[in-house]
Amino acid sequence: MAKRMTVVFDDEALYIALKLEAVRRGCPAKDIVAAAVREWLEVLEDEELHKELDEIRKEWQREGGTEAGEFFSELAAEQKQ
Repeated sequence: MAKRMTVVFDDEALYIALKLEAVRRGCPAKDIVAAAVREWLEVLEDEELHKELDEIRKEWQREGGTEAGEFFSELAAEQKQ
């Protein structure tokens, strides 16, 4: 369902650049704005995921975690004995 929103550009140069890009692409300016907002939200989500992964990695290190390659190498060596 489409929703309407008014965006006020205080920067006339930005507004003109957006309109020119819309003409160049042959699409409405609203499509460019929507794509930019989607990309911005994805970046925010990625930043949150990176923070969570960093916390998980720190916990893993505190708990004495082992790299997968090292773990499987040791396991293979034990099984050969």
